[in-house]
Amino acid sequence: MIDLQRRFVLLDRDGVLVMDSGYPHTPEDYELLPGAVEGARQLSESGWRLAIISNQSGIGRGIFSMEDFQLFHNRLLSDLARAGVPIAGTFICPHEPQLGCDCRKPAPGLIFRVESELHARLQESIIIGDKTTDIEAGRRAGCLGGILLGGGRSIPNLMAAAEMITQGEVPYF
Repeated sequence: MIDLQRRFVLLDRDGVLVMDSGYPHTPEDYELLPGAVEGARQLSESGWRLAIISNQSGIGRGIFSMEDFQLFHNRLLSDLARAGVPIAGTFICPHEPQLGCDCRKPAPGLIFRVESELHARLQESIIIGDKTTDIEAGRRAGCLGGILLGGGRSIPNLMAAAEMITQGEVPYF
């Protein structure tokens, strides 16, 4: 039996919810992507819990600070909350790629944190990202499936992905 309180859609942030302008972190960088809020709302209203998992190596590279990240990210969370979209948690990897940590996607560490801290049932959860590393992290963690957005693919945005998921068209691993 599916446990609705434990099934999640795990969302990458940059390129799924906000424009990926290359290390977005300033108020000027902030731009919600078309369909992002509507798609997130549709998923939430359909009984999916949402969590954000994001590589943020700009912190480790010294491009921006954790405070810069928090200010930018809090604006996103505020906009989603105002639209009726609850986010159960945010999990980031602030490390530089060459450090080889277990939390930088495609490693599954961030997803295992969602499982541990939010009690997600990964085999009933789906990951949505704009890079193959996002999808690979979900596969390595044992998620049910994944959806790759953008870049000329047939799934252009989060709204289209939400429609697939709510119609039961989950792309299984």
